[in-house]
Amino acid sequence: MRPNIVSEASVSTRLNQWWEGIPFVTSAVVAVCATIYLICLFIGYDSFAEICFLPSTVLSQFQVYRIYTSVLFHGSFLHVFFNMLALVPLGSELERIMGSVRLLYTMLLLALSNAGLHLLIAILVAYNPIYPYPDPMIQCSIGFSGILFSMIVMETNLSGVQSRSVFGLFNVPTKWYPWILLVVFQLLMTNVSLLGHLCGILSGFAYTYGLFNILIPGTNFFSGIENSSWLSTCVRRPKFILCTGGNPSGYIPTHTSPNTTSSGPPTTDLWNRLSSLMPQRDVSSQ
Repeated sequence: MRPNIVSEASVSTRLNQWWEGIPFVTSAVVAVCATIYLICLFIGYDSFAEICFLPSTVLSQFQVYRIYTSVLFHGSFLHVFFNMLALVPLGSELERIMGSVRLLYTMLLLALSNAGLHLLIAILVAYNPIYPYPDPMIQCSIGFSGILFSMIVMETNLSGVQSRSVFGLFNVPTKWYPWILLVVFQLLMTNVSLLGHLCGILSGFAYTYGLFNILIPGTNFFSGIENSSWLSTCVRRPKFILCTGGNPSGYIPTHTSPNTTSSGPPTTDLWNRLSSLMPQRDVSSQ
């Protein structure tokens, strides 16, 4: 009698299955950050002062591009590795709830709000009349961790659990989880941006409490983007999640409440006008 033979998938197969299970925008951010790091490594680029978020330069020279370049660049392999390792579960869960386009919009909004808060706090600390402390104005910050802290706040708000484990060592109340992580990272790691992480937490709470609702369009706006011809190739990919195809049980605040009809026609018309100005191309169906 022939013995039963159980074949196991190879490491490459498992990695491929794991990668294919990561939604579109989350995997795209991972790929972009990893690619940027590898390019910097191969060409020897380390002039991070040119692309980091530097409050003094943003304020004096209005280099607003630093708001987004600073989140895509990382200073070391461990920096990008652990940030992307944290992004995969956080981004995947939120993307399945919100949809791919909405998550991308949210990331851009969080990067902007983090930078705004960072700049505001740095100015207040540096120029306060009681005890001026100029260091925050000249600190150079890079990395995706500010947005990650915002996403941690959003995810804990959605989880519904009463406590969270900190690295499997001890449990803390869910509402304190982001703050405990802030303190732990600050104590255990060097060259960590306390202000960048703090602003990420504040932005996350502002989002979950609905303070950004006026800046977040309704579902019809995102549907208009998804239905545009220039995005059709991405939308057809299995990893892409439509904004109407998420998990309705995990509602995240948006400009409209989940029980009311979205004020969609104005935003949809606006998107249609914008898309009409873009070059159109014929896309064959697969």
